[in-house]
Amino acid sequence: MRVRKSFFFLLESAPYGSEKAFGLLNAAAVSSKMDVAVGLYGDGVYLALAGQDSRALGLPNHSDILYAYPEMRILAHERSLADRGLMSAGLVERVELMDEEKFLEEMLESDGIILL
Repeated sequence: MRVRKSFFFLLESAPYGSEKAFGLLNAAAVSSKMDVAVGLYGDGVYLALAGQDSRALGLPNHSDILYAYPEMRILAHERSLADRGLMSAGLVERVELMDEEKFLEEMLESDGIILL
């Protein structure tokens, strides 16, 4: 019996302004035959905000990717949200909030960690 591999993709940078978020989300999407979690930490938690509109930037809406691949788990670090005043903000409904301990546990239990 073959065991599925699990990967934790960690995004620490803001979703727009660089290719990191777009690249990470696409890499996670093509890895969907594995157990994939996208961890949002630091400025990466801005990706968890609902109602993003990136048309003025001329960029694809990254939250659309979150909806297109329901098999990806989206985990947001609660302290990062709190530090940015986003705890009461509307979040994408697929986002799972995690405290420091649970977030780290999820990351360390993965077979691989990919940082961007």
